[in-house]
Amino acid sequence: MVIPVPMYDTIIIGAGMSGLAAGIRLAYYDQRVCILERHTTIGGLNSFYRLRGRDYDVGLHALTNFTPKGTKKGPLARLLRQLKIPWDELQISPQLGSEVVFPGVRLRFDNDIDLLRSEIASEFPEQAENFDRLIEAIVEYDDLDQSHQEISARERVAEFINEPLLLEMLFCPLMFYGSAREHDMDWGQFSIMFRSIFLEGLGRPHAGVRLILKQLVRKFRGLGGELKLRAGVKKIVVENGQTTGVILENGEYLAGRRVLSSAGWHETMRLCDDGQPVTPRSSGRLTFCETIASLDIEPQELGHRSTITFFNDSDTFHWTVPSEPCDVRSGVICSPNNFDYAADSEKIGGTMRITALANFDYWQGLDEDTYRLEKLRWYDFITESAVRFVPDYRNRVLDTDMFTPTTIVRFTGHDSGAIYGAPEKQLDGRTHLPNLFVCGTDQGFVGIIGSILSGISMANQHCLRDY
Repeated sequence: MVIPVPMYDTIIIGAGMSGLAAGIRLAYYDQRVCILERHTTIGGLNSFYRLRGRDYDVGLHALTNFTPKGTKKGPLARLLRQLKIPWDELQISPQLGSEVVFPGVRLRFDNDIDLLRSEIASEFPEQAENFDRLIEAIVEYDDLDQSHQEISARERVAEFINEPLLLEMLFCPLMFYGSAREHDMDWGQFSIMFRSIFLEGLGRPHAGVRLILKQLVRKFRGLGGELKLRAGVKKIVVENGQTTGVILENGEYLAGRRVLSSAGWHETMRLCDDGQPVTPRSSGRLTFCETIASLDIEPQELGHRSTITFFNDSDTFHWTVPSEPCDVRSGVICSPNNFDYAADSEKIGGTMRITALANFDYWQGLDEDTYRLEKLRWYDFITESAVRFVPDYRNRVLDTDMFTPTTIVRFTGHDSGAIYGAPEKQLDGRTHLPNLFVCGTDQGFVGIIGSILSGISMANQHCLRDY
């Protein structure tokens, strides 16, 4: 007896933000959609877990592209409209205010560009008009012009900003939150990240990333979508120049008219079983370690009100793979407490998170016992570096955790734990096969909002053309 193989309209590899968003968009059009996730939980690195009785977010520091309720334009409004999710279901609160700190200079910013503009006018008065001209150029940037990928952001920004220290301070947060390239960004990515962080701003649901993920899964399943956990893909089956489906790691075959992969460009190409050469691309190498500390006190009670602190301990910002296990010269300090939550919101417990560039090869090469000891050692080094720029909270710590580049590999599958994927993006999502597409980090959108929009965009462009 031959058991018929079910045919899906679209098979989606990966239950991260982009995969879930694409699934929802397609399910609205009655497509039969199956999302495959190799892990036991959803979200990839933008997920959550419970450890020793405490809840932890990973990945999410803040949502970029924040705009207030009722706003009709912008990425956040667009994704809510496309996924038919009411604003109130995400309960996003704006940041209290963030900062970029270099030796002798502290630039504050919030969700109103006028604060950053006034800070620059105060600290770099001769650059105030230049900064306004830079903003004008960024506002005029065309998202659809792929030639911007070939323009150096450092060279382009230097046409406006001729103070080296200010230039470094502007690049620091944008690179930490979205650059897969070492030393530089392309002008398009710089413009997108500048808009996302400085012109629109930062926000966060009080319940953290779990609320976003649960809403996406609830919406997807409510529309009839199928989500399979512990369903890693072993290969993408190719016949006569197109994919016909996938084979899972357990040997099961799933047939599909098209496949949309959020696994990453290189990772997706390796899954194809057609043996055809694919134009080589450089792999991403930039990855992080992150420490998480649970406190017995709210950070604001220690005098720390900054939502995000981007710090660097010299006049030059180095964005490259460190020779040491971690680069503690710079980093990102985030307190999930420091958003403008409603007065009646339940306390979420004091939390401080610190992110630093890391060396994948070092962490990958450790045996289990050494790995555990090195995590403890570098937790201390990273924290010691951060408390130069924020109140010292170390005597208020109740519990800690830390992830490394190998954690990123385990939960995302990205080569070398490259948090933002490969430097060269595939903006149209196309591959060498007419019915295989990529979405997510290697398509070109980063961050929570970017990932969700990537899934929506690729679903609209490639999977809904006949609808």
